[in-house]
Order: sequence, then structure tokens, then C-alpha cells
Amino acid sequence: MTGQRALRALNDALLRCVRLERRVDPYVRPLLDRLLRPPLQALTQWCVNVRRRDEHLRPAEEKALPGEAGTAEAITRQMARFIAREYAPGSVERAGNTKTYGVVAGEFTVLGDLPGRLRHGVFAHPATYRAWVRFAGPGPLAPPDIEDNGILSIGVKLLGVEGGTLLDDERATQDFTGISAPTFTTPNVVENLALQQHVYAGTPLLYFLDPRRPHLCDLVMQGLYARTHASPLRTRYWSCTPYLLGEGQAMQYSLVPRDAARGRAPWHPPDDYLRRALTATLREGDVVFDFLVQLQTDPHRMPVENASVVWPERLSPFVPVATLRLPRQDVDASAQFALADRLSFNPWHALPAHRPLGNQNRARRAVYLQLSRLRQSMNATPHTDPSDDVPGAGP
Repeated sequence: MTGQRALRALNDALLRCVRLERRVDPYVRPLLDRLLRPPLQALTQWCVNVRRRDEHLRPAEEKALPGEAGTAEAITRQMARFIAREYAPGSVERAGNTKTYGVVAGEFTVLGDLPGRLRHGVFAHPATYRAWVRFAGPGPLAPPDIEDNGILSIGVKLLGVEGGTLLDDERATQDFTGISAPTFTTPNVVENLALQQHVYAGTPLLYFLDPRRPHLCDLVMQGLYARTHASPLRTRYWSCTPYLLGEGQAMQYSLVPRDAARGRAPWHPPDDYLRRALTATLREGDVVFDFLVQLQTDPHRMPVENASVVWPERLSPFVPVATLRLPRQDVDASAQFALADRLSFNPWHALPAHRPLGNQNRARRAVYLQLSRLRQSMNATPHTDPSDDVPGAGP
């Protein structure tokens, strides 16, 4: 017990250093990103890839890990234990992507004249879908924004999608989720379970620094993109994990804001300064993201089963296929947060043509579904199927 307390004290001391860096980050990060991020990312990715073995898989081919289903169940149990310990009924937050900055109405418009290889699923024909879009922080708790804003997340739920989803709790939706880094926190579900155990023990940073089982490359990759954000509407998001784009073809996707001007977080920011920034921006005008897809062209260099690997853009560049427009609107915090409680974002709310791929995504099907049900049960906010709920666009 004494040893565990010492580890928590070390973890907390490291976190205080990170939070101190967050204060000065806006003043130094633009220059560091421009000069140092490209070479550091290239070096880190070389270190990740040099240890990988070519398994000679076909495009979009998956290969399950030994004991994968049991590992996913263990992750669910571990995260459920954390929720039960940290939250009282009626106040339960998500175990990941925790703090809601806003849920806003949007319009997702598929571009016309796409090449044939891209015309699958929701991209098969030009169309405009209404959407709910949730912006959130990393978690697993919801402290003041300045303490927990390094990697942000986005969830986009398209409504009125024809074809039926892979999860039967919603009838006509398609979810796209992403974070503000091109790689995931862990490479696979085995390591994700180890991270969740550290989270429960109060030592999440030590997951990366454990001398017996270090994850320094993942720490560097997350650190290269973790920054003090000025607004959730001014950052790029990546899927980090792959999805089908039609049979036998894998993709990753990214949402890129048209206006990526960073601005700066206030020196003494309010606890909810990111929500205020989102609200103020949408009160003034529209926000537009370009939705891009990247096709897998080399199954080894662009793996399905390893979420620590950045798919090289020199092998396959991102291509625009749609736009996500968030029209000018007044964001009513109480109404939007109530909606956030009822909504569930899950990569498996998807058409078969966009089936999630890889062990992290396979685990998410059960993990997200069960934790969502637990949260909504403890909060007495039953899941809402938004299939017939088309949000208004504008004030």
C-alpha cells in the first residue's frame, strides 16, 4: 500500500509539471510545432515501425489478437469499476472523452463527382444529412479545462441514414469519432487494458514510463499533439483507427477546420473556457470542417491492427469527400448537456460499408455499449434513438 501511494505521488508530481507547461504552451507551441514536430514524429514513427513484423495481410484484412474478447470484457469491467467508484448516481460522466464542451446541430454534405473508389456507404451519392456533433475533453474525469485539455475529441452522428446500422439500438445513424492526434493512446486492446488498470490505480502517466513495460513512443506521439487549445472548433481531428470504405477497402478519416487560427487560451481561464469559446464562436457565425478520407494502399505500412502507426500521407494523401457545417446557433448549455446524456456515440453505429476495423474498434462495440448503458442507467437518462430527431439548423 505504501508503494502504491508513492507511485500515485510520483504520478501527481508529473501531472503538476504537465499542468505548468500548459500555462506557457500557447506562447511556445506554434514555433515548436513548426520546427520540431515533423522530425520528432518521423523519428518516433521509425522507432515504432522498425520493431513491427510484416504479417502479409491483404487490404482491409483483420487478424484477431489471442484472447481479444476476454481482454475487451476486462476493459469494460475495469472502466465500470472506475465509474462506480468516482461517481454517484445521477452525476455519472463518460469514462473516456469525458467533459462535454458542447453538443451542436450540424449539416454533413457529401460532395458530388467523387471517384468511384470513394463512392461507398454515406459517400455513395451527393446528399446532406442533419447531424449532432459533440465536442469533449479526454477524461477520465472532468476537472477545469486548463488541467485536462491536451487531446480533444469529436463525435459526429449523422441522422436519416438509409441502410441500417451494425448496432440495433439505433435505426438510421452513422457515427464518426475522432481525437486531436493522429495516433491512439495505446496500440492495441492488450495495452489499453494495462492503461485502464493504471487509470484506476491513479497512475496513468506511469503506464507510459513503467521501466518493465515502457510506452515511450506512444507518450511522445501524444505529447506532440497535446496542447493548450483555445477552442474545440479550431483543431484537427483524426479517426486513429480504420474503417471499411466498401468491401475490401480500408480508410482512416480526418476533420479539418477551415478556420484553424489558434488564438490563445486566457492566462487565468475560467473552468469552462472551452465551452465558452465554442458558444461565442457559433453565436457569431458558421464553422466548417472538411471531412477527408485516406485509403489504405500498403497493408503493412498502413496497418489495421496497430493504432500507434501514422498512415504515411506520401503513400496515400487525404482526399476531401464531405463538409461538416455547424451553422450559427445559440448553444443552450442545459439543453445540450441533457442531450449529451441521452446520446451514445459508438463507431458501430455504422453502415456495413463503414464497418470498424482492428482490435481497438472490435473491443469498442461491447465496451462503449455497456458503459453507455451503465452511465444512462445510473443517471436515469435512457438512451435516445435520434434516428427520427432531425435538429434545427441555426438560431
